[in-house]
This record gives sequence, structure tokens and C-alpha cells, in this order.
Amino acid sequence: MKTTTQSVKDIDLIRKKIRDVPDFPKKGIMFKDITPILQDPESLMLTSKLLLEPFFGQQVDLVAGIESRGFIFGTRMATDMNAGFVPVRKPNKLPADKISVEYELEYGYDRLEMHSDAIREGDRVIIHDDLMATGGSARAASELIRSMGGVVIGYSFILELVFLNGKEKLEPGVPVYSLLKI
Repeated sequence: MKTTTQSVKDIDLIRKKIRDVPDFPKKGIMFKDITPILQDPESLMLTSKLLLEPFFGQQVDLVAGIESRGFIFGTRMATDMNAGFVPVRKPNKLPADKISVEYELEYGYDRLEMHSDAIREGDRVIIHDDLMATGGSARAASELIRSMGGVVIGYSFILELVFLNGKEKLEPGVPVYSLLKI
């Protein structure tokens, strides 16, 4: 993403809205809470606008949002790009036939699922989530998309915890866009 004086100011506004919540969801984890961004109209609009910038001019068929905070901006991105939206969910949340994959969290293991007909061969997909920590959920989403013949064209995050090296787990050669890096 290009950095202008205005975008540095905008990014700083977004950064100030992210709240630290200690010991959530378990002791020793410092949770990065984006709900203050959602409560402030200016921050909400700015975040939506800045998440789109890296993808202008690209053919995008679908945005895959990872449960649950990835749904918030992922659906907005899809709407603004005239693309479809695919929810990537935790187990037992999807009603129709699904595929799943297990992945590692920074504090354990989990599983993600998608409907088995969510991606068509050759669909160009952006994976979006609010935060990338270890990269496990984004990698799992990528595996699901590729297993159905989709092409991941980019990863999109509001916040990246760079000290956890999550980028190393993601599909090589696919751009990773993070508004903020800590």
C-alpha cells in the first residue's frame, strides 16, 4: 500500500482505536479488539476504504471472510468490489454439505469449514480477517479454497502481529496486505 501523509494520519487514527484486552481468550494472550473501530463512523469508513486500495483494478470473484470478525469487513469488501462473499466458519455452523481443515492457533487447535460448493474452478479469491497472528486460520482458508480449484490472489488484514511470523505459513507468492503491523 502506498503511504501518503493522509494515509499515515488515517492509519494512526485506526491504530488508536484498537483496544488491548489482556488474558483473553486465555491467560497470557493480549487480545486486539477492533470493536472501537466499528463504533466510530469515521474509523469504520476509513478502514473499509483502506482495505480495498491494494485490490483496485484486479478481477476479484469472491472475498472469503474468516469467522467471525472477517465477516464484518469482508462483506463490505465484496460489495464494493462487485464480488461474492464466502463465509469461512468454525465447525457445525454451516447447514449444507461442507469441507473442513484443522489448523493451529497461537494457543491451541481449531477447525474451519466452507460449503463444498462455495468456490468454482478458477475463482479469484481474497481471504480477509481482522487479524493475522500465527497465520493458521488464513492458511486453512487458503487450503480450503485451493482444494476446490480457487485461486487465492491476496490476503487482507486490519492488523498483523509480525513477531509471530504468520506470513511464513501463507501461500508463497501471494501478496499479504495489512493496514497495521505490530
